[in-house]
Parts: sequence; C-alpha cells; structure tokens
Amino acid sequence: MKFNLDNLVLEYEELEKKMSDPEIFKDQKKMREVAGRKKSIDEAVNIYKEYKVLYEALEENKAMLYTEKDEEMRDMIKEEIFNAENAFPILEEKLKISLLPKDPNDDRNIIVEVRAWAWWDEASLFASELSKSYILFAEWEWFTVEVSEQSENETGWVKEVMFEIKWAWAYSRFKYESWVHRVQRIPETESKWRVHTSTITVAIMPEVDDVDIDLKDEDVEMNFTRSSWAGWQHVNKTDSAVQLKHIPTGIMVFCQDGRSQHKNREKARNILRSKLFTFEEEKRQKELWEARLAQVGSWDRSEKIRTYNFPQDRVTDHRIGQNFSWLPQIMMWKLWAIIDACAVADQQAKLEAAWKGNV
Repeated sequence: MKFNLDNLVLEYEELEKKMSDPEIFKDQKKMREVAGRKKSIDEAVNIYKEYKVLYEALEENKAMLYTEKDEEMRDMIKEEIFNAENAFPILEEKLKISLLPKDPNDDRNIIVEVRAWAWWDEASLFASELSKSYILFAEWEWFTVEVSEQSENETGWVKEVMFEIKWAWAYSRFKYESWVHRVQRIPETESKWRVHTSTITVAIMPEVDDVDIDLKDEDVEMNFTRSSWAGWQHVNKTDSAVQLKHIPTGIMVFCQDGRSQHKNREKARNILRSKLFTFEEEKRQKELWEARLAQVGSWDRSEKIRTYNFPQDRVTDHRIGQNFSWLPQIMMWKLWAIIDACAVADQQAKLEAAWKGNV
C-alpha cells in the first residue's frame, strides 16, 4: 500500500508556524484548536515521513542491485531490501491506526462519578468496591486522584462518590467505563445462598474550563452548608461545603472536600462545567451516543455494559462479548486487561468502518 499524505505534512508545518506566532496566545480557544489538531496528526506525520524514507531507500537499493557486481555487496543489498519489504506492512498498519479519528477529549483530566442503583445495600457495597478499584488502578498508572464528594449509607458503603483523576490521557484510559455495571453474587445477609443481582452507574466526564463552557454567574444558584463528610477528623464550625445548581438545566453539584469555602466553590464550579459539557455533548449527538463516548460495539443505553459474576469468577463485557477471569484481582485494581481489550475492539471497529467507507 502506497500512501500519499504530503498534504498532511504541509498542514502540520503550517500548524507549527501558527503555534510559533505569539499572537495565537491572545485567543485561548484558537490556540487550543490549533494545538489539538497538531497533536492529533503528529503521530501520522512522523510515521509517514519514516515510510517515505524507507521507500526511497528501497528504490535506491533495487537500482543498486542491478549495477552491483560484487557478490558480497549484492547479498548485503538483498538483505536490506528484504528487511525493508518486511517493515512496510508494519508501518502501513501503524499509519492506518494513526489516521483514525481522534477523540478530542482523550488527553483531558476526568471526573468519575459512581452511584449505587438497584438493590440498594448490595449496590452500595459494589459501588464502594469498584470505585476503590478505579482509584487504585489510576494510582498504579501514575495518575493523581482527588476525592471531591462522597455519601455513604448506614453501613458505611458508598451511595455516591465523585473523584478527579488527573494527568495526560486520563479520559482515554477510563472512557470505556461509562454507563451501567451489573454485579451478581450472594450477599452476606442472604440466608438461603441465593444469587442477587444489583446495578450501579458510572459516569466518566472530561474536565473542562471556561474556554469550553461559558458558565454565567446569573445561571448558577449557590448555597453554603457545613461539611458533614464522616471522613473529617475535625469539627467544622464554618459553612465551607458548597452546593451549586445550574438553573437552566437543573444540574446540581455538592462539594465538601476542603475546609476552605473558596476552594470548594472553585472545585464545584469545575465539576459543574464538566457535567454541563457532558450534557451538551449528549444533546448535540443524541443519535450518535456510541460514537460520542467512543464506546465499542453496539449497545442500547438502557442496558448494562458489563456483568461481574462472583460465583462463576467471571467478568463479561457485553459490548465486545469477551469474558475475563480472576475477578477478585480485577476488583482489587487489575482492570487493564478489560480496558485494553475495549480499546483494541474500538480501534478495530473504526478500522473496519474506515475500510468499508473506502470500498
């Protein structure tokens, strides 16, 4: 396969010129667009340049083979030709993958929200376990994690927890976790050893700022209360907890992470912007839900994406139709096998779609 991507190289060079122009820093939105586009084609441009260099070297070696008389030199040239011809399919596959549409949110920090849903107590226990697994997995991959909000039931299990995961490519690693997760197991309180089914919801929201979402003060209703999180080791005598309500949409955010009212207010505004960003994305692309979240396969929003079956030691991702064993280790923090499998399936689906579009 021979690619002709010279126009992409020219575009890349033009983007480099724009980024070196000090004037672009006066328009943050424009700068982000240019930088994002440059980053999205960077890998493809570099692979294409490598491809062209290899192709030119191959043509030169083929020409030399016809004129070279020395047998030892001819053997060396033949070996170089052989190595180059074997390298082309690998480069071509890499190039095809690098040319797939990039999710513009992939390199953003994220806000993760885990909520207990059906079968309340068992769902709360599972929400506690899965959120801890996410946090441990994030820390294992060197992300920074900050818990913003947490509410618990009488047993100390999570009803709802929200935490931020920060560092490059956080969204790209966790975006396949969005929507309904189902757990099947025998609760400790079950006397007849019957398997119960409960569900929780997971939301993965890219972190955004004022450049992405214009959050007007007149659209936000703000209330202050005293922090009541059981994890605090001090008596809070000030109204530091912040509750924000976005009046046009009704979206609410509550933050009591710190003692400072100012810090809680800023964090709450960041979370609210992310929720509004996700809300707007859903509204704009309602009919393209799967594509928006880059979820793999084909599935209905009302259905679960994954089932955790403890009696059978099996996790099933229903979007890709794949099973994973060693469930206790997965619930500890070893999620990468599932996440990597979803990413590969997503990539393969995009390649097939691109191929069909070119046929």
